[in-house]
Amino acid sequence: MELAAEIIEDSLSLTGRIWRLRPVEDAQVRALMQHHDLPELVARLLVARGVNSSDVPDFLNPSLKALLPDPLHLLDMGKASQRFADAVIGGESIAIFGDYDVDGATSSALLARYLKALGCTPIIYIPDRMKEGYGPNSAAMIALQKQGVKVVITVDCGTMAFEALETAHNVGLDVIVIDHHIGAAERPKAFAIVNPNRLDEGSPHGQMAAVGVAFLLAVAANRTLRERGFFKDKKEPDLRQCLDLVALGTVCDVVPLTGVNRALVTQGLKVMAARQNVGIRTTLDLATVSESPGVYACGFVVGPRINAGGRVGKSDLGVRLLSTDDEAEALGLARELELHNNERKTIEAMVLEQAMLQAQQLDAQAPVLVVASVGWHPGVIGIVAGRLKERFHKPVAVVALDGGIGKASARSVTGFDFGAAVIAAREAGLLVAGGGHAMAAGFTVEESQLPALRDFLIQRLVIPGGDVPVARALWLDGVISLGGAIPDLVANLDRLGPFGQGNPNIRLMIQGATNLRPEVVGNAHVKTLLIDKVSNARLSAIAFRCLDTKLGEALLTTRGRCVDVVGQLRLQEWNGKQTVSLMIDDLALNM
Repeated sequence: MELAAEIIEDSLSLTGRIWRLRPVEDAQVRALMQHHDLPELVARLLVARGVNSSDVPDFLNPSLKALLPDPLHLLDMGKASQRFADAVIGGESIAIFGDYDVDGATSSALLARYLKALGCTPIIYIPDRMKEGYGPNSAAMIALQKQGVKVVITVDCGTMAFEALETAHNVGLDVIVIDHHIGAAERPKAFAIVNPNRLDEGSPHGQMAAVGVAFLLAVAANRTLRERGFFKDKKEPDLRQCLDLVALGTVCDVVPLTGVNRALVTQGLKVMAARQNVGIRTTLDLATVSESPGVYACGFVVGPRINAGGRVGKSDLGVRLLSTDDEAEALGLARELELHNNERKTIEAMVLEQAMLQAQQLDAQAPVLVVASVGWHPGVIGIVAGRLKERFHKPVAVVALDGGIGKASARSVTGFDFGAAVIAAREAGLLVAGGGHAMAAGFTVEESQLPALRDFLIQRLVIPGGDVPVARALWLDGVISLGGAIPDLVANLDRLGPFGQGNPNIRLMIQGATNLRPEVVGNAHVKTLLIDKVSNARLSAIAFRCLDTKLGEALLTTRGRCVDVVGQLRLQEWNGKQTVSLMIDDLALNM
């Protein structure tokens, strides 16, 4: 693969992006090639991603044996696993209080399945998004105590639930917080708070999703129960069978696919391919996904459907689907979630149209977009924030206003930690509540504080890449000719997967291709056929959701012209034959 920095440097696309090649040191590339017997392409991509020579084997072949940490390295994990074991052995009633997103649903389902395998019948409580909002609340804690619950395990929430956990403590509940959201210096009153992002935590695994932390709790509890002789006369649960849930929650929460997360997702996708979880299998079948599911299937097929119930007012549907072993129940739940997902798409389209107009009217130079309106459905603002981030390549917060109070979801870009910014804004008195992690956050704000909040976020923004604004920089991994886009190349690229946040998809520039016949297909997508007139090589390519964007306009107006195209190669198989296609990210005239 040719890597030509001079071709890319300061190349301005038809959408206004600046293409930059990820820098690599040739000496480091040669060293990796020699020490690990790697093709030059793979070595270059590893160096560009900052992978040290000693980490190459675990990066290319991520295993739980090598990368899964001892759960007890986390603060309070020892206390949590002991209390968990006490409750199981003593027959105490245990409740799982989860968030309504995919990370919360998978975390809840994982612990519910584990407890059922131990002979327990846990109560699962997922708050109503519209009536109760995010995280534990006092009324729910009191209700659980009245049902006879002794231990509450909060998953993907609880780190900032001061009032609710104070109430729980006062009514005699032992609360174990399993979370990954950034906390404040003060901690709520809980029996144990297990969170790799506690401010006093020294864990190097802060990139884990809540479902990964929940898996570590199960590992620790299993060890404790084994040491106490609990499995003397019964079979130990095989925790590896829950890894499909871990992979799903990790991918959908958009946490970095680095370190232990690579192992959890890689091994979890193998479990998912066996389709043993009835809910996941049924969802894939309804969506007509026949191939082995990967990151895309998790993030864009299964995940949105699990989320759909919580977005439109039926928050527990997702966890019920992921927890059941009943085929008929799974089919009914999956069909209901499919209907809610279609409803969600309609609501989302209306909010997106209004938010897009508002964003376009804001100062084009503003490094952070904060849009707000009365009447926007809180259940879709996270998706809308993600769409705006993709369109404008900036951190975005979308605020749904009601009665002078705004509920917001935020999505970020590399270089701006939105979760930390939200915590800082809360401590500065600008927010009623809030939390999150680097790439996604949520908060509650008084409408009158929105102008001050915008100014605060702009002041905190750090622009990576020096003189190139976040909104314009597009980082590339290499340059190839169209004829080089063959299955063997994609197979080599896939050795660096799974791809996602922290390990981005490999983006290549294809030089000198003729944009033969662009056309609008499906829901605002533009498809085309690229051809190399010298070699007659051909490549099918598509840009998703781009019709009303600069990229869509560029594709449709360059018919028959010679262009340079940036995108991600995908390997497809049909009737035993492998073909390569391109997902287009950007376009420039070939000069």
